[in-house]
Amino acid sequence: MPSDIIILGISILIAIGILLHHPSKTLGLPSLLIFMGVGLAFGNGEFGFVYDDLKLTSLIGTLALNTIVFVGGLNTPMKHIQFSWKEGGMLSTAGVIFTTVIFGFILNALLDFNLITCMLFAAVVSSTDAAAVFSILESKKLKLKYGTGTILEFESATNDPVALLMVVMLTDYIINSANGAPTALSILSSLVQQIGVGVVVGLIMGKMAVWALNRIKLPEFGLIPVFILATFAITVSSTEILGGNELIAVYIAGVIIGNYLKKGAEVSKHFFNGISWLAQSLMFIILGLQIFPQKLLPVLMVSLLPAILLILVARPLAVQLCYLPFKQVNWRKRLFVSMIGLKGATPIVFALIPAAAGVEGSREMIHMVFFIVLISVIVQGAAIEPLANKLKLNLKPKPPKPPKPPKPPKLPKV
Repeated sequence: MPSDIIILGISILIAIGILLHHPSKTLGLPSLLIFMGVGLAFGNGEFGFVYDDLKLTSLIGTLALNTIVFVGGLNTPMKHIQFSWKEGGMLSTAGVIFTTVIFGFILNALLDFNLITCMLFAAVVSSTDAAAVFSILESKKLKLKYGTGTILEFESATNDPVALLMVVMLTDYIINSANGAPTALSILSSLVQQIGVGVVVGLIMGKMAVWALNRIKLPEFGLIPVFILATFAITVSSTEILGGNELIAVYIAGVIIGNYLKKGAEVSKHFFNGISWLAQSLMFIILGLQIFPQKLLPVLMVSLLPAILLILVARPLAVQLCYLPFKQVNWRKRLFVSMIGLKGATPIVFALIPAAAGVEGSREMIHMVFFIVLISVIVQGAAIEPLANKLKLNLKPKPPKPPKPPKPPKLPKV
């Protein structure tokens, strides 16, 4: 198909998704359902067009995910990090690992896959999704006690790098196992390299960008977000070349720029919020195009029990293990966080990595992950407000006081 027709078609699909965004927000549905629904409706042969390119979809999904995480860093106030880094950091690191191990053994008992493949499947769905969490909290207008919303947002914004590391490492393990399984030392060194390089590159690029923009007077404010965009691209490319984790690097760079930029900060945030929406809409639509409805039905029933066990067993148990060092945390908060682990498009993007590498059973995994995401968004998304009210965590705004009746005018003395 000619490139101009492809650009026209994708642009029309994005426009349709954007027009449907407001009705979806009114109903409390995350935008990913709308955009993926548009992709599902238009790209699988219904109009004489079939899209099936795992490598291109994986590339677009990875670039979009980097963009979304970078913009999340830009919009994260340092005070939120200072408040939630202990709890949120534990959930976004140990929580992902605990969820992967627990859910991996559950899948191994339910499915025909071997244990390593089950662990890969579990790693794919182990992280919560920032876009889904932000969308649900905003649409429901929830203000939660004990900083619960801040913890959920911090966890969902920072747990993707750990999940991605596990997905990549397990995929490499499966692919290279025929040539000899990697040693524990090689796995550990790869993990240290990924995290270390990502942290160092993110710190350097973020500080260099802030230093330059705070000291150099640019003639137009519009040049500031363009410079930051270039910094983002350099961060992604240099981290990839040096063998680091791109999500860690862009998040750290985004936090530094978002909190310490003195000039043009608001202009830049508005600019990148638009870029983030473009990345999300493009990613969700491409994922919708890549998933074939006719292949979903055979795995529907197989996906139900794993999805339920992930929501009711693996996630709650992992969260409770993470909160063992935080005995002073209110039990209502712990229970709420354990039950609200919203999934989004991120697991589907992660599922494309083993599929593009040719891991056996990975195609079926994509469609099962789709159902797990769908069930999570519908069930957990609908439960978030009633559960918050039941646990008395919802800070409902006080009704405004009725205005005082005006005093009657004084009558003149006769």
